[in-house]
Amino acid sequence: MGSAKRPPAMMDVAALAGVSHQTVSRVLNGTGKVAPQTRERVQAAIDQLGYRRNSVARALVTRKSGIIGIVTTTSVHYGPTSILVAIELASRQAGYFTGVTALEDFSVESLTSAFDHFLGLAVEAIVVIAPVVGIAEAVEAVRVPVPVVAVTAADVVGASDIRSVRVDQLGGAREAVRHLVDLGHRDIVHIAGPEDWFEARIRLDGWRVELEAAGVGGRVAPVRGWEASVGYEAGRALVDEGLPTAVFTANDAIALGLIRALDEAGVDVPGDVSIVGFDDEPMSRYFRPGLTTVRQDFFDLGQQVLSAVSSAIEGEGECFPILRPTELIVRDSTAAPRTLVPSV
Repeated sequence: MGSAKRPPAMMDVAALAGVSHQTVSRVLNGTGKVAPQTRERVQAAIDQLGYRRNSVARALVTRKSGIIGIVTTTSVHYGPTSILVAIELASRQAGYFTGVTALEDFSVESLTSAFDHFLGLAVEAIVVIAPVVGIAEAVEAVRVPVPVVAVTAADVVGASDIRSVRVDQLGGAREAVRHLVDLGHRDIVHIAGPEDWFEARIRLDGWRVELEAAGVGGRVAPVRGWEASVGYEAGRALVDEGLPTAVFTANDAIALGLIRALDEAGVDVPGDVSIVGFDDEPMSRYFRPGLTTVRQDFFDLGQQVLSAVSSAIEGEGECFPILRPTELIVRDSTAAPRTLVPSV
C-alpha cells in the first residue's frame, strides 16, 4: 500500500512560484514589500496547489496562534447566547479565531479540563462567560499561563490577574424601578430570575435598593426563572391574590408570559398594571403593548471583551472591571396608575 500524499507545504508554493520561502511568508502575512506581479504569482501557486497554512506550525514559530478559547454554559437563554455571538463576532473582526466549549457542570475539575483543552490548542487567551455562581467560583480557583477574561455580573474575582467585563445590572434595574416610581406607582412587584444567576440576584437587589430609596413598598413573586411560563404563572397568582399597579420582571420573556396571563384575566396593560422587562430582546418592541425594558448592548460588550483580551495579551493595563451602561427603552407597557375617582 502506498503512503498517503502529504499536503502541500510553503516550500512547494515557493518552488512553483519561483520565489523564496520568505516571499511566500510575506504574501501570506501581508507584511513587507512584494511586487504586485510576484504577489499574483504566489497567489496563483497557492490556488493551484490548494495550499493551506499550518496554524499549529505557525504558532510554534511565532508563539501566536490567533485563537481565543471561550467557555460558556449550556444555557440557550437570550443573554448568554447574545454575549457568545457578540464575542465571536468581535474576535473575527480583530483577526482572531475562537474555540467554544459549553459546560453543564461548573466544578473546578470540569473547568480545569476545558482550560487544558484550550491550552492544547495554544490559545492566546481564554474568555469565560460566567452568569452563574458555580462557574464564577471555579474561575477563581483555576490558574492557567494565559490571560483569562471573565464576562460576569459578579465581583469575581478576588484574583488580581483575572480581568472582568460586565453590564451594570444594578444600575439598569434601579432605572427601571425609578421609571415606575416617577410615574406614580407605589406597589411594585418583582418577578425574579433563577437564584443561582448573578444577573437575577443583582436585578433583585436593584429593585429593593430603589424601592427603599423612594420609600415605596413592593412584593417578590413566589416563582423564579427566565421562562415566559414563570411570568404566566406569576400573573395568574397576582390576579387571584391582588394586583399591584406595576411589575418589574427579571427579563423580557417573563414579561411576555405575564402579559398573556393578565390579558386572559381581562387586565389592561398599562391601564391596570404597568410592566417593565429587562434585555430588550428584538421581539420586545412587537409585544402588545410594546414592552418598556432595559437594553443591554451586547455588541458593545463583545468589543469591550476583545479590548480586555488584547490588553491582557500585550501585558497592558490593569485588571480592574470594565463596567458598561444599560439604557431604559420606554414603550407602551408603562403609564401612570389610574387614580380612584371619589364617589359623590
